[in-house]
Amino acid sequence: MKIHIEAFYDEETYTLTYVVSDQITRDAIVIDPVLDYEPIGSIIKDTSYQRVKTYIEQQQLTLRMVLETHAHADHLSASQLFKKDYPAVKVAIGRHITAVQDVFKGIYNLDELFLTDGSQFDLLIDDDQVFEAGSIEVKALYTPGHTPACLSYLISDAVFTGDTLFMPDYGTGRCDFPGGDAEKMYYSIQRLYQLPGETRVFTGHDYLPNGRALKYESTIAAQKHHNIQLNMQTSADEYVSFRSDRDKTLAAPKLIYQSLLVNIEAGRLPKIESNGSRYLKIPLNIRC
Repeated sequence: MKIHIEAFYDEETYTLTYVVSDQITRDAIVIDPVLDYEPIGSIIKDTSYQRVKTYIEQQQLTLRMVLETHAHADHLSASQLFKKDYPAVKVAIGRHITAVQDVFKGIYNLDELFLTDGSQFDLLIDDDQVFEAGSIEVKALYTPGHTPACLSYLISDAVFTGDTLFMPDYGTGRCDFPGGDAEKMYYSIQRLYQLPGETRVFTGHDYLPNGRALKYESTIAAQKHHNIQLNMQTSADEYVSFRSDRDKTLAAPKLIYQSLLVNIEAGRLPKIESNGSRYLKIPLNIRC
C-alpha cells in the first residue's frame, strides 16, 4: 500500500484535517474534519468541508471512513456532512467515547433520550484494533490523557496523534478537560515513543508558536529528542508537575460548549424545533 497524505489547515481553530489515500486503489480516509462555526451570529458554514470534498472529487478518491481522534473541544466535526454526501461512509471513534458522553450528558443536563453507549457512531474502536477502510489498513493506539477517549491512528509509516503530540517546538496537548489526566498522557506518549524512529507524526493542531510558518509533520525520533515538554529525558513526575501548572493558566477553548454538544453526537447538529430552527445548549458559569 502506497499512501498519500493531504493536509487541510483551518486557521480559525488551528486544526489539521487529513485525507489519507491509497494511491493505487484510490480508497481514502478523512481524519478530524472541521465544520466552520462563527459564534458571533451563531453561523454554521461548510467552507472547510467543501475544500476537503473538492479534493476528494478532483483526485477521484473513494471515501471509506471518517476517523475522529477524540471528541474535540475546539471545533465542530463535519463528519455528518460526509455521511450525507457519501452514504456508505462510516464514522468511527474510540470506544471510550462513552465515558465522555456520560460526563457531558450531566454537564448539559441532557434528557434520557441521549444515549451514552456510543451508538451515535458507526464504529467504536478498541485499543490495538486493526481495521480496514477499503484497502487502507489502520491500527488504533489508545492514547488517553487529553481526554479519556483519545486514539492515535497508525497507517503505514505514519501516526496521527490528534491532541496528544503536537510539533516538538510546541509540546503536547492539555490535560485539564473532564476526564483528562497528565499521568496517563505521559504514558500514552511513551507508548508512541516505542514506534520506530522514522515513523512520521501528523499532529491535530498547529498553533504557529513564535509566529513561525505552519508545520504539522515530524518524526518519532524528532519528538523523542526535541519535544520541549516531553522528551526522553523527561520523567513522569516532571511532566505531570509541568502539565498541571501550565494547564491552570490556560483559558477554555472558545467553542468548547458548542463543539462538545455536537461532537458527542457524532457531529450531528441539534434537532430542528417546531419553529424550524436549531438551538445550541450552553451552560452559564455565573461568577457574580
